[in-house]
Amino acid sequence: MKTPSASAKKFIHSKALVETKSVGSGTRIWAFAHVMKGAVIGRDCNVGDHSFLEGGCRVGDRVTIKNGVSVWMGVTLEDDVFVGPNAAFTNDRNPVSRQNKFRLEPTRIKRGAAVGANATVVCGVTVGEFAMIGAGSVVTRNVPDHVLVYGNPAKAQGFLCSCRGRLKFVSGVARCACGKKYKNIKGQISQR
Repeated sequence: MKTPSASAKKFIHSKALVETKSVGSGTRIWAFAHVMKGAVIGRDCNVGDHSFLEGGCRVGDRVTIKNGVSVWMGVTLEDDVFVGPNAAFTNDRNPVSRQNKFRLEPTRIKRGAAVGANATVVCGVTVGEFAMIGAGSVVTRNVPDHVLVYGNPAKAQGFLCSCRGRLKFVSGVARCACGKKYKNIKGQISQR
């Protein structure tokens, strides 16, 4: 087995099946991963063992997809997204076996968001920038930017800085230990 080097344009393990030509430089695809024709993967990504990326999914730059994750058609993972092991995405809210009633509902995980291990993200949902989904959670609704959710169904449990530090708002303003400042206007978090 050849191992990747820092100067490698991209690395595809000899036991991975990669049918797309749309794999960015610096991306690593590990053993037993299957990437179908029509999938698009950006630069400097890491696709773990036993992952499946269906044609029609889009993966941005610097995305980490841990082992055992399936990314279906209609799912978009924007830049700097982290997807934990065995997280699940869906793309049809009312699936029926062997019938032509498939109705794609796109799912979008925005820049810098993190999806915890074994979490399920139901189709048609948008997870906001730098939001975080706790391990084992079931996400059935949109998650705003910088919000931490967990549970089944997942509910808001707090706010996070882009560095993942917890934010505590006083009079609509918070300052993270890293020095970044945020404002909260009616539940919409933005950096000041």
